[in-house]
Amino acid sequence: MAKLAIIGGTGLNKMSDFHVIRREVVHTPFGEPSAALTHGVLTDNEVIFLPRHGPAHNIPPHKVNYRANLWALKHIGVDRVIGVAAVGGISAEMSPGRVIIPDQIIDYTYGRDHTLFEYDLNQVTHIDFTQPYCEQLRKRLIVAGITTGQNIADTGTYGVTQGPRLETAKEISRMERDGCDLVGMTGMPETSLARELDLCYASCAVVANWAAGKGDQPISMEEIEKNLLVGMRNVRALLENLLQTSQT
Repeated sequence: MAKLAIIGGTGLNKMSDFHVIRREVVHTPFGEPSAALTHGVLTDNEVIFLPRHGPAHNIPPHKVNYRANLWALKHIGVDRVIGVAAVGGISAEMSPGRVIIPDQIIDYTYGRDHTLFEYDLNQVTHIDFTQPYCEQLRKRLIVAGITTGQNIADTGTYGVTQGPRLETAKEISRMERDGCDLVGMTGMPETSLARELDLCYASCAVVANWAAGKGDQPISMEEIEKNLLVGMRNVRALLENLLQTSQT
């Protein structure tokens, strides 16, 4: 049976009816993943959960071992991955608390290990990244969001910055001119590595705050936490509906 994995924060552990079966430690050629892989059952479907920033949420975005994370999931038989991420809203419609299923991505990161194809190659390997996300999985997420009554955004361009600092107002202005609708720090190379491993990958982004210069007030952790509380509740409802209505 196909296996679905969710990469994200601790919110999954609070999903109703998510029963943890076991935790599996996987060693990879690229080092250690962020955490042991948590096998569980949700709505009668097997789900594997991986906390991107570690169990204690102490791995910053630029230090996440994205290669190990994706390789470990592929190694245990996962073929579909949903990457849940907190982002900042740039476009006017990307308001705090809203859930976005992006369809495009722009990479502003640097210095990250961004490919599996480096050593001992028989030939140089390229991937087609014209459409970075798995459209089949994107559509399923969109339908699940609509079914649960959410004002879900079914399109958007995710601009990925290096972090861990937040951006300046002028950087956000540049990203807006580039066509970015939202900004986050973990979308790349997670998305492209999934493509290299032939994994069906889609992003489920929660707007935690207005990006720099887009809101009336300075960005605060209190605001972010408040918006994530609402947004992650919607994500959990979306994921539960997705699993209830179709087989993974």
